[in-house]
Amino acid sequence: MMFPLVRDLAAEAIPVRLTCGVLGFSPQAFYKWRARPCSPRVLDDAHLVNAIVDVHADDPEFGYRLITDELAAAGHKVSERRVWRLCRDHRIWSTTTKQGRRSSGKTPGPAVHDDLVQRDFTAPRPDAVWLTDITEHPTARASSTSARSRTASPTGSSATASVSG
Repeated sequence: MMFPLVRDLAAEAIPVRLTCGVLGFSPQAFYKWRARPCSPRVLDDAHLVNAIVDVHADDPEFGYRLITDELAAAGHKVSERRVWRLCRDHRIWSTTTKQGRRSSGKTPGPAVHDDLVQRDFTAPRPDAVWLTDITEHPTARASSTSARSRTASPTGSSATASVSG
């Protein structure tokens, strides 16, 4: 937040209008912040996060739905969506779920094979470089495997042999 910086520079006799202009916002926004640096919603959210942390510390298996029920029983009038947002922002999750769940857990691993031709598919002479690709195509009755072999020739063209089984 830039407003405390503007306040500190104003205390050193640097004009507020100049500082706000350099930082890219209006002096009115600074004066509005100076009159009330913390909005009521931010203050209420901070109190609610403290209550959420207390409930979660008592029972870490609770997710946001059960935390909402516990807060309602404690006298807090709060929606499930607000508790979800605060739990997400403060990384409060049930201990029985994956932390964060940003992806499906599928991360690319290392290459299965070495790149022996260094992505150069030309050959100095016939039968010098052989490349294969095996692809599995699942069907209703069984899986079909097709293999394609390529022989690189010195001119850069390739002969393709296909075997299906």
